Amino acid sequence: MHTINRRQFMKIMAAAAAAGSFPGMLNARTLASPRAPEGFYDKPMTGDARILHLTDVHGQLLPVYFREPNVNLGVGDAYGRPPHTVGRQLLAEAGLSEDSAEAYAYTYLNFLQAARQFGPTGGFSHLKTLLDRLREQAGGVQNTLTIDGGDLWQGSATSLWTRGVDMVEASNILGIDVMVGHWEFTYPEAQVLSNVALFKGDFIGQNVRVLEDSLFSDEYPALVEQFDGRGLYDEDSGHAFQPYVIKEINGARIAVVGQAFPRTANANPPEFFPDWSFGLREDDMADLVEEIRGNEQPDAVVLLSHNGMDVDIKMAERVPGLNAVFGGHTHDGIPVPVKVKNPAGYDCWVTNAGSNSKFVGCMDFSIEGGQLTQMDYKMFPVITNWLPADPEMDAFIAQMRQTIYDETIVQSRRTEFFYNPTWVGKTFDEILSEKLAKADQTLYRRGNFMGTWDQVICNALRWEYDADIAMSAGVRWGPSILEGDWITMDDVMSQVATTYSETYVSEMTGQQLIDTLESVADNLFDPDPYLQSGGDMVRIGGMDYTIAPLKPLGQRISEPRLDNGDPIDPNRTYRVAGWATVNRTPEGRLIWDIIRDYILATKDANEVLRVEKINHPTVVGVSDNPGIADYPGTLA
Repeated sequence: MHTINRRQFMKIMAAAAAAGSFPGMLNARTLASPRAPEGFYDKPMTGDARILHLTDVHGQLLPVYFREPNVNLGVGDAYGRPPHTVGRQLLAEAGLSEDSAEAYAYTYLNFLQAARQFGPTGGFSHLKTLLDRLREQAGGVQNTLTIDGGDLWQGSATSLWTRGVDMVEASNILGIDVMVGHWEFTYPEAQVLSNVALFKGDFIGQNVRVLEDSLFSDEYPALVEQFDGRGLYDEDSGHAFQPYVIKEINGARIAVVGQAFPRTANANPPEFFPDWSFGLREDDMADLVEEIRGNEQPDAVVLLSHNGMDVDIKMAERVPGLNAVFGGHTHDGIPVPVKVKNPAGYDCWVTNAGSNSKFVGCMDFSIEGGQLTQMDYKMFPVITNWLPADPEMDAFIAQMRQTIYDETIVQSRRTEFFYNPTWVGKTFDEILSEKLAKADQTLYRRGNFMGTWDQVICNALRWEYDADIAMSAGVRWGPSILEGDWITMDDVMSQVATTYSETYVSEMTGQQLIDTLESVADNLFDPDPYLQSGGDMVRIGGMDYTIAPLKPLGQRISEPRLDNGDPIDPNRTYRVAGWATVNRTPEGRLIWDIIRDYILATKDANEVLRVEKINHPTVVGVSDNPGIADYPGTLA
């Protein structure tokens, strides 16, 4: 298996520099706008040690727009508890005004108008400037620790084409000290280990283990040896990576425990990680925290997690000895931590820092006599135009996007290298800057049910395969496109760039369709967070249905109908298209090629892509839930 290492990547970069120039940030979305209010990005140090947290960047190095959900339902104990409040309810609980930059960052309210007013968010060049400012305000980088909650290496064209190496290099410039993983594991194991070797920080995960059969195989020990022991941190315990790390911050000893996404093997193709197992492993976590407190004598113990917010809250309530949880996976922008008390009597603050480099969480610890006495937290929205671009990061990104596309830098699981021959010889930036059509409405993805971007994906699949119905995974990554803006190839790739984006068409009975929807709904709305997957409902194009989230498994889905109004017959067979299956690799074209062709073929004479109907399901029994507001479908 061919991997890209730092030497090869820098050689590519040097060639790119020779072939072109450093054009700076070519994205027009970064044009200047009014400055930040006085003190908006100020946080004087409160205490002794500062932890800076980001998560779920999903390969987005450039500024983007990202619309927050108007549907994020909480069930069971999560009813009405952050992150399951949206819109005005969220702002009221956080004490934020509706016409503020924070309202733009944390909610969907007046999104188009606010986006025009405040501009894009995120971007690593601007994120670097903010992190450096917060480090300086803490008295220097030696008083801070920067941590990343995973889903860093995947989600864009350039991260796919470099197999995450562009993100590793960028995170080194950014100064990330510790990270965990999820989509990182959807590159082949050799590439993961190569990237871990390139990463200058610590890649940790107490719940990632080497399978016993692999420990005694011929292949895996040779792979570990190739990467200087990485991939087998402890043969006795079976840990593939360090389970935790102790960091000295301004004299304070902070233990950081790692938790990768526990359901990776269910949510992603296991063939990418044949030698590793995952899992929640709460008992192991509790034993590890007890061991750390007994043997290491830390001043504080924090969990860096990719569990998802609800799972993190439950774990914080059950695992003794945790002081804070810095979470990821569910992309929740949480301005105020959820505070719980765990069995050891510790107050534990649970946070989540959104996605797409849109937020930075900043927590200060006060330490006295070896004890954590106080915590202070603030989350900062990264309003791109309010932060100058860092020159080093800006130059790196611009140079990387001048890399020449060829068959040696892309992959799929069907063949080691799978590429578009029409792109060969072009730079990344030339490919990704292609304008396809203008959006007739704001295209967004985030929310428990259907998004407008999801509808475009489903429509493209039905168009390609002449399918009755299309299915698309309810993933939470993918930036938004403002109404009237051009949809570029970069935008398309940022919705669907995975290592298993092949498409398929198959036959399913109506009953199989209903059973699929029931299963996904249970993953999302089971009252026990440990039984949830942390994603959103599978997106369905060409079919409407009714969902009752509060009902039990097998009773949530009803009234399924085709777009023409015909009821779904449980015994009839339907033609169903989809992509990104975790099962047998399909033979269909890559989804981004299909979306591109669909947009070019169906845009109107004014070059506008029209999305006429959105398959919003009818939602029953949750009209008073604070996790749903301004629903564009029917609430019953």
